[in-house]
Formats: sequence, structure tokens, C-alpha cells
Amino acid sequence: MSETKSPLPRQVADAYVDDLIALDPVTGTYLGVKESSSRLPDYSPAGREALAELARSTLAKLDEAERRPGADSDAERRCGRLLRERLTAELAVHEADEHLRAVGNMHTPGHWVRDVFTVTPARTEEDWAAIAERLRAVPGAVAGYRASLRLGLDRKLFAAPRPTRTFLGQLTEWTDTDGAGRGWYEDFAAAGPEALRAELDEAARAATGALVELRDWLRDVYAPAVEDAPDTVGRERYARWARYFNGTDLDLDEAYAYGWSEFHRIHGEMRREAEKILPGAATPWEALAHLAEHGRHVEGVEGVREWLQGLMDKAIEDLDGTHFELAERVRKVESLIAPPGGAAAPYYTAPSEDFSRPGRTWLPTMGRTRFPVYDLVSTWYHEGVPGHHLQLAQWAHVAGDLSRYQATVGGVSANAEGWALYAERLMDELGYLTDPEERLGYLDAQMMRAARVIVDVGMHLELEIPADSPFHPGERWTPELAQEFFAAHSSRPADFVESELTRYLTIPGQAIGYKLGERAWLLGRERARERHGDAFDLKAWHMAALSQGSLGLDDLVDELSRL
Repeated sequence: MSETKSPLPRQVADAYVDDLIALDPVTGTYLGVKESSSRLPDYSPAGREALAELARSTLAKLDEAERRPGADSDAERRCGRLLRERLTAELAVHEADEHLRAVGNMHTPGHWVRDVFTVTPARTEEDWAAIAERLRAVPGAVAGYRASLRLGLDRKLFAAPRPTRTFLGQLTEWTDTDGAGRGWYEDFAAAGPEALRAELDEAARAATGALVELRDWLRDVYAPAVEDAPDTVGRERYARWARYFNGTDLDLDEAYAYGWSEFHRIHGEMRREAEKILPGAATPWEALAHLAEHGRHVEGVEGVREWLQGLMDKAIEDLDGTHFELAERVRKVESLIAPPGGAAAPYYTAPSEDFSRPGRTWLPTMGRTRFPVYDLVSTWYHEGVPGHHLQLAQWAHVAGDLSRYQATVGGVSANAEGWALYAERLMDELGYLTDPEERLGYLDAQMMRAARVIVDVGMHLELEIPADSPFHPGERWTPELAQEFFAAHSSRPADFVESELTRYLTIPGQAIGYKLGERAWLLGRERARERHGDAFDLKAWHMAALSQGSLGLDDLVDELSRL
């Protein structure tokens, strides 16, 4: 009888993905697993503990796998290192019971239960039958989520008041899209086939009813209980979340100082660009306000969707073969309009594993029908090409050479956001942002990411504003000062600024990963260039970098430098 060999790290990682999908069909849907389409996760305390137990058992298997011959190869080492770091970070967040106070304007079970329908296959009657079953699962998923929040109340683990109020507003919008009690789920189900009309409508009404019950409980029970809780999380909780989103134990005071150094550098560049647009402008944001009113713009929601599609198509045509080598299926990306009622920031969803669903960029219109160009160009280089799309689609394309885990659920936020911000800077380096409007818009986006580091770290840790700051030097950060600072140093409208600050209170430590991740990508490129000298090939480096899967910032610079 032959002895069964224990698995290597990549096999452990891929077995984890299979087990995760069984517990979390939302993840399965994003990966394109058809069997996931009819189910939703268990968001109750027991369901969340099942995920934690899976992580613990996987780490035990990894310990054994890393002792096997062959586990020290580059491919096995990278995968094992990522799996250990990710599961350890996730367990730290779970064991601190953060899931018992997951309330905010994004990144909560309430959002996942709605958003997954936007990527669920909906082409055939069979697809819609699965959707009907998933709609019927919404009340159970929402009830589990509510049970977790109730346990959080019992343990005095409170969400922040401001994100709670925002989430209440979102739930109201989702449950009453027409002012007469018709909800988002009913609107979504209306696109289904007539053969399933009665079934879909009934299931959609039940799903909306579950959200109404959640909203009323949050309004009447939860919100009053957390009203006096702090909006910020403090250093210990912040450090734990920063590890989760960045894949490293950050020196938070150094990160805060770096945010300020980038603020001053970018501000100087912005002043020079603003002078080209509005000579004598008191601030760069006065010039940006002028562009918002008088600059180039795109009219209409469908018009801006088509314009953004054209922007990405042109970037692919120009960059493929010159600075990247793209497989045909990576070349496809779709521009879409985001469903109403979410956060204000644009976002990207990766392709399914088999590319049957392409990568997609999403623009929240926030009720607008007029879209200034300066605010869009570098943002779509970030969200689409050469940003999120090229990285995440390339991971899917080379999944067979990596591991399924590295190409999908093992992603580190700061790695992906850092690449996307690097992609904006790359397009500036390559001469795509010489137009003064577009370059000032790019710098405004860069400034927003520097300001994120300042206010996210500053307000959660209640740090002092430095003496060389143009804004309230010597005072301690509060959410109110953070919002005022952000509004004064951004061209974004008031509703966007409000949404952003609520986002930082909802998911502390995530927003700093853009600038810190970009710094890691730039440092890795510079070290690789120094190592190769005149033989350094940027195109080859890009493709090798995009084909190594995700890494935390602990490991990213080291691995990029080796390429």
C-alpha cells in the first residue's frame, strides 16, 4: 500500500480556497463558481467562527507542508508566506471580535449581500432560478448578520456612531428606491424572465422586508446604544486593521510623517500646474473649481460610460506590446455605472476565474449627469488600465502557474491599491498626462491619497498636526477636523468628502495602503533597475511583477527587487 504524501504549501492554499467557497458563496460568485450562485454565507457568530476555524486548521496544515522537501522553492515559498501572513492577520481581526461591530458605508455583510447580485450570472432562465433561490436566502443571511451585531451590543463592542447613521441612510435608500416602498431587490428582479416572474417578485419582496427589519432594529435599538461610542478606533485596533489591509506591521508614526512629506511635495506641483489653468489662483483647488465649471466635460450617464470605455480601450492598444504583454482575454474590460445607494468612490471588480465575466470598472454617478474630464482620466488609469484591471486580470490569467489562492482570495489591499496608484504615476511618466487639466486632476488624485494617510492615521490615533501644516498646526486630529482638511485639499464635492470620511471610520487602515503601496512598488522597481543596470527591461519587469501574485508590503519590495 503506497504512502500518501502530505501536500506542499500551494496545495494547502488551494484546498483552503475550496473550503472557503463552501462556507462563503459570495466569494465563490466573484470567482465565477456556478454552484455558489444560489446561496449566501452564514454571517452569524457561529458562521464567522467556522471561517476562523478553517483558517486555524489551514495554518496547522501549512506548518507541516513547509517541512516537506520542495517547500523551499520560490513558488512554494511565496505562496506559503502569503497564506501564513493573510490567515494570521484575518484571525487577529476575528479574535478581536471586529465582526461583531461591522457597520459602515461599505465592507459589511449588509453590503456584500446586496452587491453580490450585481456579479451573479443573469443570462439564462437557469441563472435566474438560482438568483431566485439566492434572494430567498437574503433574510437568513441578514438575520445572521443582525445576530452578530446583537452579540456585539451584549459585549459592549460598538460600531462608530457616524458610520451607523450613514448605513441607516443607505438601508433606507435600498428599501425604498421609488418613494413608495419598492426596494433595490425588486428593481433588480424586474429584469428576470416572465416564466419566473411570480417567484422572483415574491423572493425580492422578502429580501427587501429583511432589510427593512434590519434598518428598523438599527434605528430603534442599535443606533441609540452606540450613540456615545467613539468614532475612532485608537492605536491598538488601528494597528491590527493596518496589518490586515497592508500585510505588514507598520510604523504608524513614520507613515504619518510620510503622508505629510508627500502632501508638501504634491502641493508644490499642484501650484505650478494650477498657474497654467488659472493664473493667479489663490490655491490649486480654486483652479480645479474653475475646471469643474468651465473645463472639458462629458454629458450624460451613458455618454460618460462610453467615454470611459474608450479611454481604457485606447490605453490597452497603446500599452500592449510596448510596456506590457497582454493575453487576449486580459485585453477585455467593461465600463459600467454603479448601482445607486453605495459609497461615492469608483471601484473595480475582477474577472471570474474563467473570464466568462470580464473585469469591470464602476462609476457611481451620485445623481450627476455632467462629468468633468479632469476628475476621470487618472482615476480610470487607476481603476482600469493599466491599474487594477491589468494586475487582477493577469493574476487570473496566470493562476495555473501560481496557485488559485495567490490569484484570488489571497489579495492584499495595499498591494493592489499601490499598483493602481503606481499605474497613475506610470502614465504620467509615459507622457499621457501632459494636458494641464488632466495633469492637475492627476495631482489632485495623488493629493487625495496623501491626505488619506494624514487623516486616517491622524484621527484614529489622535495625533498632533505638525507645526509646518497650513491647517490648524499644533491641534489634535478629530473626525471633524479631518473632514474640514480633506474638503479644503480636494476638488471632490461635499457628498464625496462625507462618504470618504465615513469610509475611513468604517475600515480604518485601508486608505493608507494606496500611498504606502505605491512607495513599495516604486522602491522595488528602483532596486531592480539598480541591480540590472542598463539591461533593465521595464516591460519584462512589469509582466514579472504582475505575474507573481499578491504579497504583503512586508515582502513586496524584496520580491520586486529580485525580478
